[in-house]
Amino acid sequence: MPDATILVVEDEVAIRRFLRAALINQGYRLLEADTGADALQTAATRQPDVVILDLGLPDMDGLEVIRRLREWTAVPIIVLSARGQERDKVIALDAGADDYVSKPFGPEELLARIRAALRRRAFRDDGDVVFSVGDLKVDLARRQVSVADRVVHVTPIEYNLLATLVRHAGKVLTHRQLLREVWGPNADDAHVLRVHMAQVRRKLESEPANPRYVLTEPGVGYRLSAE
Repeated sequence: MPDATILVVEDEVAIRRFLRAALINQGYRLLEADTGADALQTAATRQPDVVILDLGLPDMDGLEVIRRLREWTAVPIIVLSARGQERDKVIALDAGADDYVSKPFGPEELLARIRAALRRRAFRDDGDVVFSVGDLKVDLARRQVSVADRVVHVTPIEYNLLATLVRHAGKVLTHRQLLREVWGPNADDAHVLRVHMAQVRRKLESEPANPRYVLTEPGVGYRLSAE
């Protein structure tokens, strides 16, 4: 999305330089911060469209930056960090991050995540009720799902899972987040979630073992493709 403003929060000069070139080349406006305090002030005063955040900042942990931002804004936050363990990803996502890209990373992957975040934000801000990607269409007003213009019958649980993914399309949702959204705050049976996700894939995907729409983030959760 041209002209969108991206706030890069990163204390390593070489990485900031690399991101600056990649983002400006794609037509994005750029804001930069090298500490958590600067990031919070810049986000409050300049209101970026997306925040790219390193967790290892010199003055505070990036998780604290996420929590403080989430006190007042829903701006998409993409974590960019060398902490690549599954547990680190789950903690960041549960804290309020929208996505997580591990270092080292390729620019095309990061740019795709930014496009997905911007599309999700536009879908939410415009109040759209019909989501479509590829041959998949989900009409939230009519509670209707179709693939290649063929209506697909889904159970109430399957629809609620899919609608939750649609509302956060492009965002990684952890197992815990999905369980709480669909089954309630005390749900904790990840096996039930996997079974229902497998059923959703069988109904939506031409190749369930190689999904196009409902993507797995191993050990973390699921993401609905937004591109």
